[in-house]
Amino acid sequence: MPSSGSGIIIGENETELLIVTNNHVVEEATSLKVTFIDEETVDAVTKGTDPETDLAVIAIPLDQIKEETKAQIHPAVVGNSDELKPGQGVIAIGNALGYGQSVTVGYISAINREVQTEEGNTRVLLQTDAAINPGNSGGALLNMKGELVGINAAKYASTEVEALVMPSYFKIPGYY
Repeated sequence: MPSSGSGIIIGENETELLIVTNNHVVEEATSLKVTFIDEETVDAVTKGTDPETDLAVIAIPLDQIKEETKAQIHPAVVGNSDELKPGQGVIAIGNALGYGQSVTVGYISAINREVQTEEGNTRVLLQTDAAINPGNSGGALLNMKGELVGINAAKYASTEVEALVMPSYFKIPGYY
């Protein structure tokens, strides 16, 4: 069944463009396609995953990307999520509902929020009130300088809580 998510260009090596996303976006995929902002679509492969932190890195061969598209690609500038404080503004970018790029704004509601996953693992996350919807998983959470400070990873909604969103910290050893 086709599904969609989001990703963040974090860099490139000699042959590939590297994109970080959530593990749950790619974990059951039999094939991956990436669509850039200019609607250029290319095949991608999974380079590595970490189910415990819900992170994955995917890659696209550079020779598969048109020069016009390459000219528009700029890797994310990574900020320091440890410097965030409640009340600071953030911007969430993703692919809400699979309709294409979406941008929402909000504030950091809490830092170091402990959440238990369905698998019973405890994760320490950021909490923001920026709107996050299905398809935003793997998308960027930016500070007001435009620096990447998190990855949209989970949304908690219930009758007791409305729009409580928890992006994960962005810390992939060796990738920044």
